[in-house]
Formats: sequence, structure tokens, C-alpha cells
Amino acid sequence: MSKTEIDRVTAEFYGAFDNRGGKPADVDRIRRLVLPQGVIVCTAPTFTAYSVEEFVVPREQLLAGGRLVEFSEWETSEDTRIEGDLASRFGTYRKSGVLDGEPYGGTGTKTLQFVRTPDGWRIAALSWYDHP
Repeated sequence: MSKTEIDRVTAEFYGAFDNRGGKPADVDRIRRLVLPQGVIVCTAPTFTAYSVEEFVVPREQLLAGGRLVEFSEWETSEDTRIEGDLASRFGTYRKSGVLDGEPYGGTGTKTLQFVRTPDGWRIAALSWYDHP
């Protein structure tokens, strides 16, 4: 059951950015999936550490403002380890869309750290690296 729930939370996370077919991206769900004190880190091209709000707000604007359309991101491989109320997931992903009228896409690696809370599994921290 734990792995199934972690798979679901992970899929919800990736799905939060999907605005294909003109539907609005539901980036707000990140606020539910990641603990309020969670840490989000991008390692490249520029190392940046975000709070949940610092991460969510610009992505809401980018995905709702018309600059990034037909966008989706999905996991392509994963390795999940669960020990009691802790879990770690290391995976790769792809992304695709249209940014400022030009095709946009790529691949990357994400690591997500999960904790089991009274409300189920939540993301405590995540880091990612977009492959060049």
C-alpha cells in the first residue's frame, strides 16, 4: 500500500504542471503534496533553493500566463525505497511544451523525500537537475 500511495503522490506532483489542451495547470496542489516547511532545490543550470511558495508562485504565473502552453512532465523511471515512515524516490523524467511560441522540452533527474504523516505520504523535500 505504501508504494502505491507514493506512486500516486508522485504522479499528482508531475501532473500539477500539465496545461495541455487548454486546461489550467493545478500548481496549487503542490501546496498540499509538499509539507509547508518543505525544501525544493534546483541544482542546474543555477543552484536555487526554494520554499514551497517561492517555487509555486512563478510556476502558476508561467503556466497560466500563456508563455508556457501544452506543457506536461512525466516520470520515465524510478527507484523507491521505503523504511517505516520514510521513503526516498530517485527518478528520471521528460517534459514537453511550447515556451514563448517555440518547442520546449528535455529530460532530467528528480529525487523526492517522503514522510508518512497522519494525512498520508507527503513530500518533505525534492531536488532536481535538468539534463543539458
